[in-house]
Amino acid sequence: MYTQIFDPVAHSIGASAAFAALPLLTLFVLLGVLRLQARWAALAALAVSMTVAIFVYGMPASQTASGALEGASIGFFPIIWIGINAIWLFKLTQESGHADVLRRALARVSADQRVQAVLIAFCFGALLEALAGGGAPVAICAVLLISIGIEPLKAAAVCLIADTSPVAFGALGLPITVLAKITHLPVHEISVMVGRQTPLLSLFIPLILVFIVDGRRGMKEVWPLALVTGVVFALGQFAGSMLLPVELVDIVAALICAGISIAFLRVWSPGVLRADLAGAGTVTATANAGGQQRFDADHNVAGVSHSASMAMPMPGSGTHFHHTTGRDHAPAGTTQAPDSRAEILRALAPYAAVILVVASTQISLIGHALGAITSMFPWPGLHVVDPKGVAVSAVNAKFEWLLSAGSIVLIAGLLSAPVLKVSAAVATRTYLKNLHELRWAVFTVCCVVGVAYVMNLSGQIVTLGIFAAKAGPAFAPVSPILGWFATALTGSDTSANALFGMLQLTTAHHTGLSDILLTAANTSGGVVGKAISPQNLAVGAVAVGMMGKEGVLFRRVVGWTVLMISALSLLVYLQSTPVLGWMVP
Repeated sequence: MYTQIFDPVAHSIGASAAFAALPLLTLFVLLGVLRLQARWAALAALAVSMTVAIFVYGMPASQTASGALEGASIGFFPIIWIGINAIWLFKLTQESGHADVLRRALARVSADQRVQAVLIAFCFGALLEALAGGGAPVAICAVLLISIGIEPLKAAAVCLIADTSPVAFGALGLPITVLAKITHLPVHEISVMVGRQTPLLSLFIPLILVFIVDGRRGMKEVWPLALVTGVVFALGQFAGSMLLPVELVDIVAALICAGISIAFLRVWSPGVLRADLAGAGTVTATANAGGQQRFDADHNVAGVSHSASMAMPMPGSGTHFHHTTGRDHAPAGTTQAPDSRAEILRALAPYAAVILVVASTQISLIGHALGAITSMFPWPGLHVVDPKGVAVSAVNAKFEWLLSAGSIVLIAGLLSAPVLKVSAAVATRTYLKNLHELRWAVFTVCCVVGVAYVMNLSGQIVTLGIFAAKAGPAFAPVSPILGWFATALTGSDTSANALFGMLQLTTAHHTGLSDILLTAANTSGGVVGKAISPQNLAVGAVAVGMMGKEGVLFRRVVGWTVLMISALSLLVYLQSTPVLGWMVP
């Protein structure tokens, strides 16, 4: 039996906290300063956390190793399990060619690249984050934006900023459900509190995207759409956090946002349609019959030449446009016919399947049937109690094999494959290839969550929480900054919650602040850090052909994240005072 002790170094919380911080400092320095690859930084941090647990906190080596293995298991299932299956789901659409169908369908809504940036990066990106997470929205949306002629650097920056506010409810609500599991706080209350924080960011992100694409000119001409999109998504998150299961909040908000934005574009269009944004290439415009303008552009993206031909409707003309790129494989000198409604519906089928499966789990009969296949057991080799002699909750493991978010996406993929006309052999081969490509991402996440479990079980996290509590009520505005910092360096809001969830809870108990407020603030702050995490920067750089230039992307987006986290910290501070304290459930 191991009994936790929170002041093992000379019975001093300050001295003990110095040792307890070593695993986190190792991770931050190796990643942020020395720029070591994430997998090796995470492995080093795990080794340091185990060393501190054994030699400073006196935790038996066998139990330390067992705790690390439990954390690694949780890191794989359910945390990285969602990413594996979500990326596979998208790759099925690539195999069937329906990824291009979806891109063309989105592009036909408007010929204005600034409008397309909002629809693709924010609306569609939010849906991808809701279903997948793990950097998938950045990779997928950046490729789509480049295919419509947006400069690679701008495309990556737009996608990185867009993939922030949806993150808290992303991956079918995984960051919040993992946080609730670690802290034993109610999922719904955390969801409601996050829904009263992240919508602040959602209000302004579409405006930031338009500014990145086209500066002040874009803001002046496209602000009505950006405002409508931001307000609708923010309201969707706010209302959904109170009324919907956490798995559906972002999905519903993204779908409503996309629907209303498209409807708004039927009655409003930018004053000037522009295909000549900086870096998009040389564009010439000629008038043709029917009140249309036709833009022909040749541009180079990541060293690959693409030719784009877009027939663009004039505002109010009611006509449609066709967009073709080298990826469409249309014969030279011809215009590809619009995709049929059936093909567009097939392209949307995987995402509709996820929504259908999630909704089905809310039916008691189906939910109970899936929930019956659940494993609950004491983790082998772990016998840990707190100073009062109460067993620590982490010694018990629970695996919801079919009700987990990743399994839901897997089921949706199995249902979608026949609709996409992808054979079982191709689907299986794609899955195995996907596993191989994600092997290091799996390793990294397992190590990071292993660090969290070792620190929680040994008492290191509680030590840091007690030390942080000395700041008293002044800790409130710092709370989201911790989440921002953790996500920036681990690349995952879920991992940030696993690392700092107990710290936030402990600090709340020692300062008299709301535990729901601080734990939710960790999640909300983490969404901002997603834009500057090494993993997301690397994904964005690879997607746009800028490998090795992650620093350029970092400089392009870091200023925006500082503004966002400052606004969020102010909001959390006000929520900790009588001014906005009524917002805390």
